[in-house]
Amino acid sequence: MRTTPEQPHRHGWGRRGTALVATTGLILTTLVALANPAQAASTLGASAAEKGRYYGTAIAAGRLGDSTYSTIANREFDMITAENEMKMDATEPSQNQFSYGSGDRILNWALSNGKRVRGHTLAWHGQQPGWMQNMSGSALRSALLNHVTQVATHYKGKIYAWDVVNEAFADDGRGSRRDSNLQRTGNDWIEAAFRAARAADPGAKLCYNDYNTDGINAKSTGVYTMVRDFKSRGVPIDCVGFQAHLGTSLPGDFQANLQRFADLGVDVQLTELDIQQGGNQANMYAAVTNACLAVSRCTGITVWGVRDSDSWRTGANPLLFDSSGNKKAAYTSVLNALNAGGGGGGGGGSTSIDTSAWYVLVNRNSGKALDVYNLSTADGARITQWTRNDGNQQQWQFTSTGDGYYEIRSRLSGKNLDVSGRSTADGGAIVQWTDNNGTNQQWRATISNGYATLISRNSGKALEVQGASTADGAAIVQYSSWNGANQQWQLVRVG
Repeated sequence: MRTTPEQPHRHGWGRRGTALVATTGLILTTLVALANPAQAASTLGASAAEKGRYYGTAIAAGRLGDSTYSTIANREFDMITAENEMKMDATEPSQNQFSYGSGDRILNWALSNGKRVRGHTLAWHGQQPGWMQNMSGSALRSALLNHVTQVATHYKGKIYAWDVVNEAFADDGRGSRRDSNLQRTGNDWIEAAFRAARAADPGAKLCYNDYNTDGINAKSTGVYTMVRDFKSRGVPIDCVGFQAHLGTSLPGDFQANLQRFADLGVDVQLTELDIQQGGNQANMYAAVTNACLAVSRCTGITVWGVRDSDSWRTGANPLLFDSSGNKKAAYTSVLNALNAGGGGGGGGGSTSIDTSAWYVLVNRNSGKALDVYNLSTADGARITQWTRNDGNQQQWQFTSTGDGYYEIRSRLSGKNLDVSGRSTADGGAIVQWTDNNGTNQQWRATISNGYATLISRNSGKALEVQGASTADGAAIVQYSSWNGANQQWQLVRVG
């Protein structure tokens, strides 16, 4: 986390003014799915736990004496992060002289109240003690690894996960490493920090944490490339933290970004969530929650503070409780989303098909929706993926053929998904066409863990986003089924 406010990166959703509609659609899905509210959990932590996840907050030791603050934190959250008390300047103010008093106070408060703790953070270019700021080269590298080892050893066995390294990538649009004193000790400094942390506390999950990585962009791709490399070489990394300091819109590929990291074999966590107050705040909080519920390896969410008055983003009012400790609309939207969400880390989509319903088909790889391009109603119009907006061109109804197959009809045009020219080739184009009862318009749906694979009766091939693209307008084709994320579709009921 940054200690001085930085304007959160603004993400635009593009096409047809869809940001509010898209997030509202997620809320509507949440409300439709809500079952038996009389038995629903009444706190964020309890509801998240029912879904195999946690819902946490950042705590400042100096505020624990505020009864309103500590009461809310204890009641609502089941994961605690020290806001500043475990950072480098707090834990090693003078070289080799360690100070754990404030960090221990937060840890002990959390553990005594039955909560788990995320450690934040072992290595960072920010909030370094003065003595470390003046070091360089091998002396700095040695001091860094000693710090990681000493702090992780002190808290051994008591920390659920450590943000081992924080904010090591630059905001240069190229996915580069940040030019810091730590980086100048050698490009392997991050790997060295992770190896030292594992040696010191083998039981803690080890995370990389950063901001402005919420969508698929150059910075998040730089992190992705590093994590992929670490996994391929056996460097110990278990999770990636997405700070999610958000403005007034959410990246259209937010969920897809979480999923691509999860597909590398790491957990993903939203570590410092706060969302600027505005007409869309509650919807965005629900959308973020739903995205985490839809990614099986998204293990939890932490909001960065309890009340708006506790936030580092002065004037943004970005949290779930107002300055008096009252629940905001954003709180209710999160609790409703958690209570309605799929349990146990499933995909979050419908697990069976209702032929009277309308569905948006959301691709697991890209997070984008199956879409009739440019609102066409013509035979032969191409089918693409596009940022979800729940428009009629993204709504589809399944009509059973009575023998295990379905025709899939566009709400906009009334036409069916069709393999163009009855092709049986890999890469055969998918279009819409007037119902002709052909086998190239019939699809078998197999749903597993909340995602559907759609197989053409004519060709035996799967409906997929060509080339695993995450771009708006990417073509939908058929291809031999290989269980790729770009061949998996979440069926989100919208009507």
